[in-house]
Amino acid sequence: MSVLTAKVAGVKRIIACTPPINGEIPAATVTAMALAGADEIYIVGGVHSMAAMARGTETMVPVDMLVGPGNAYVAEAKRQLFGKVGIDLLAGPTETLVIADETFDTEMIATDLLGQAEHGPTSPCALITTSDRLAQETLAEIERQLQVLPTAEVARVAWEDNGLIILVDSLEEAVIEADRLAYEHVEVLTTDPQYFLDRLTNLGALFLGPETNVAYGDKVIGTNHTLPTKGAARYTGGLWVGKFIKTCTYQKVKPEATALIGEYCARLCEIENFSGHAEQAKLRVRRYGATARVGHDS
Repeated sequence: MSVLTAKVAGVKRIIACTPPINGEIPAATVTAMALAGADEIYIVGGVHSMAAMARGTETMVPVDMLVGPGNAYVAEAKRQLFGKVGIDLLAGPTETLVIADETFDTEMIATDLLGQAEHGPTSPCALITTSDRLAQETLAEIERQLQVLPTAEVARVAWEDNGLIILVDSLEEAVIEADRLAYEHVEVLTTDPQYFLDRLTNLGALFLGPETNVAYGDKVIGTNHTLPTKGAARYTGGLWVGKFIKTCTYQKVKPEATALIGEYCARLCEIENFSGHAEQAKLRVRRYGATARVGHDS
């Protein structure tokens, strides 16, 4: 999701880092990196890889930008390296919100919440629903599933410390509450998912209807899954091709235009007491003003 996106954007050199697994090269991960188009692949992970890529080593030429998910230590390393290099975003613990109405079953809701709660004990998971009955039954179903879920030791802490159920009176209120949370993942289990597609604005990725789920986004569905967390969805989206494309502007002014705008520029600069700025404009007015008038008269 990081290598291929950069490749599509036309990045000229892409390096990828991944840690060993039990002292062995992770063949599947390396294969995926190579197929996605990585130019260089290094078996190193965590904070070490962040420092190596940003600052360079004897064998690694430094890069201009760091992207991709990681744990809290990786996120902090990216924060400290920002400025030395560019970064995609500062990703916190994964967040999952399910919006559901009375028409959906609690097994699916609980499964999809706990399926993301297993990411870690600090992962928030929330349900917004218009149904009091559904809210109560979901609590019971979550407890039932925690009795048998192999990763319940982590998921239970995430739910008990960071779980949330919000009961609303209407779909309009559901939209307001969802945008207030601005969660990374938002899954819609209602009779009309299009309603939320048309109205929600603060989210990382939206999963519409019972046929899809957040795990699809994590692993196979194709959209980029490096997404904003901790409310960052209020002002940014996830990693995409445009993140690797710089906006570079240029200016070129004709003689008659520089004589005209130079007068405006000089006055504005003088108002702000920037005499050096003003002189840049006045010089062009003196130098090109007469030429522009002669050219116009002829």
